[in-house]
Amino acid sequence: MLEEVERWLATRSWSVADRPLHRILSAKQRTGRTISVVLPALNEEETVGDIVAVVRHDLVEQVPLVDEIVVVDSGSTDRTSEVAAAAGARVVHRDEILPRIPAVPGKGEVLWRSLLVTSGDILCFVDADLKEFSSDFVSGIVGPLLTEPGVDLVKAMYDRPLGTAPGQGGRVTELMARPLLNLHWPQLAGFVQPLGGEYAARRGLLEQLPFPVGYGVELGMLVDAVHLVGLDALAQVDVGVRKHRHQDGQALGRMAAAIYRTAQLRLARGHLVRPALTQFERGEDGFEPHTYSLDTEERPPMAEISEYAEHKVA
Repeated sequence: MLEEVERWLATRSWSVADRPLHRILSAKQRTGRTISVVLPALNEEETVGDIVAVVRHDLVEQVPLVDEIVVVDSGSTDRTSEVAAAAGARVVHRDEILPRIPAVPGKGEVLWRSLLVTSGDILCFVDADLKEFSSDFVSGIVGPLLTEPGVDLVKAMYDRPLGTAPGQGGRVTELMARPLLNLHWPQLAGFVQPLGGEYAARRGLLEQLPFPVGYGVELGMLVDAVHLVGLDALAQVDVGVRKHRHQDGQALGRMAAAIYRTAQLRLARGHLVRPALTQFERGEDGFEPHTYSLDTEERPPMAEISEYAEHKVA
């Protein structure tokens, strides 16, 4: 397995500099593929506008690479929608998409529903909390999908600083996701940022995958994709440094539990009870327990949804 990972790293692991923008644009024009950039957003008024503005300026106005920028607002109580729209995105509210199925909280839920309100042959997902954003995050990961016919999904890889500490930002990745992948799906051990929120994929792949509704969506997607299309259809591109808002330790604990549950479901699907996680905070009378249901519900492949077939025809 180590030899397979090393071979994959040598043939499916690139830098953004490997594909100049003019080459990517030429491939887009030659293939006729269209690209949708999707930002799932919840209370991100401080950062979402800058991200949209950079993508629009660099990859819509200066170079016609991106065909649409869609922000899916999952219930923000701040000015996320207004800021995103002012920067040039089309804003869609989560609850307005597929109202027949009531929405539940979670990032994966938003990504799943985004397939119904986008038109691109390639979907590029970008988290809405990034700081000092570069359009390399978009052009870098869509590049292989335009130039390599056998590639179906591309993850961004990058350095993740934690404050001034380089490389310490991916705590859930290092403590939970990477051990799980190495132990149970070692063919995926070569992914530098398996939980990263910046990745692009062909619509034809995404519509066949189930989507965990919460934080487990990235791990679940990698595992399901490698089983569906094989390792050589997956790739990664180095896009530099990723800076974003960091979560506190308890939030990371809930994320880690969701990741573990997502892995469990794929190892022993259908034989486990719906889990919860109890954490503790000190109160006036000592440590107080707080129990959270884990967001491990999953949506079926979008290809099974009748409204999606109508959307594709339209």
